[in-house]
Amino acid sequence: MSNETNAPLGQTYHRGPIIMRGDMIPEDNTTANLLQPDDGTGWLHMDPWRVLRIQAEFVDGFGALAEVGPAVAVFGSARTARTAPEYEAARHMGEGIAHKGAAVITGGGPGVMEAANKGAALAGGKSIGLGIELPHEQGINDYVNLGMSFRYFFVRKLMFVKYSSGIIVCPGGFGTLDELFEVLTLVQTHKVGHMPVVLYDSGYWRGLFDWLDGPVKDRGMISGVDPRLVTITDDVDEAVDVATSTLITA
Repeated sequence: MSNETNAPLGQTYHRGPIIMRGDMIPEDNTTANLLQPDDGTGWLHMDPWRVLRIQAEFVDGFGALAEVGPAVAVFGSARTARTAPEYEAARHMGEGIAHKGAAVITGGGPGVMEAANKGAALAGGKSIGLGIELPHEQGINDYVNLGMSFRYFFVRKLMFVKYSSGIIVCPGGFGTLDELFEVLTLVQTHKVGHMPVVLYDSGYWRGLFDWLDGPVKDRGMISGVDPRLVTITDDVDEAVDVATSTLITA
């Protein structure tokens, strides 16, 4: 603790990188807390302990995916029925991406995700599923040959962005929209390099982008959606070709 008698908030207390002054100065200290007998397991649920869990998820994710090679992420609804046209389209996408020599990365669930994993796996490709711990989650689908489940959405989303060189977005709900706008934001702000973004099913997506290029742009909220950034198509083969256009495969 430093002696700052003229400071407006009095003395300054240093606890590692944390600075405390005034009423925020604690009566305990770190070493004493470490050495005192445990009085329960509540510490397992404290935020500092969660940091270690978060760190472990990053380490496990990096370790599992670092040597996967070129990959394309396919996003879409978990509610898509196996009899739906979107399911067959996503299966064809997975197969096409595998034939390009790239891995397919999905959220590992049912619906569109299962279809893309199925197409990749049955074509002899790498079929990756990055699941998430949710109350009603059905677990990793049976067509994943490399899977991992995450506790935290933000760790999982980083894995998608870090290890994918392109994405295809099929019709979906809030989760799919979240993943789409995450990538668009990172590309627009130059946090990641150019990443081809393909939206499959123009009838589903056109209204959203008409709104973005209409009221949202007209009121000055955005400068407009760069047409070079997003491809909207109803052609599965075009979706695969665009999404894999920046891949460097062996």
